[in-house]
Amino acid sequence: MTFTDDTTQAAEIAALINRVYADAEKGIWLDGAERTSEQEVAGLVAAGEIAVVREQGRLVGSVRIHELEDGAGEFGMLVAAPEERGTGIGRRLVEFAESWARERQLAEMQLELLVPQDWQHPVKEFLRAWYTRLGYRVRRRDDLAQAYPFLVPQLATPCDFLVFRKDLTG
Repeated sequence: MTFTDDTTQAAEIAALINRVYADAEKGIWLDGAERTSEQEVAGLVAAGEIAVVREQGRLVGSVRIHELEDGAGEFGMLVAAPEERGTGIGRRLVEFAESWARERQLAEMQLELLVPQDWQHPVKEFLRAWYTRLGYRVRRRDDLAQAYPFLVPQLATPCDFLVFRKDLTG
């Protein structure tokens, strides 16, 4: 697992992210909406914010990691290839993100989880429980329309996002 600086991998990484999110967020987005683009991922790679896991040369996972303005670390776009689910790739990526933050002496790590306002999404409930087991706690619920208004037209259902934080000093 390592950060990548090869922007030629952006299409492959974006395709994996979109494939995973298409299943994990089914019913949340309008048909045809994609989580990211090759251009966005290329920018994140160029900024040094994308870490990848390759096994036998094949991309099997990735995560975006960066520092927030308040001095916390944040990870997002966490994905493991569907055929690799249950093998620990997701947990390894979270541990990698947390280690990155600790090396920079950041006291907390944050993540955001998109959730429907009016119903429970099974994958989102699974992820909420998983993040909680990893030590993350919900700090607040934010309105997606206020934080990311450009995303709202792509939604199939009204959504908020849960902001989780984990103390990395203990």
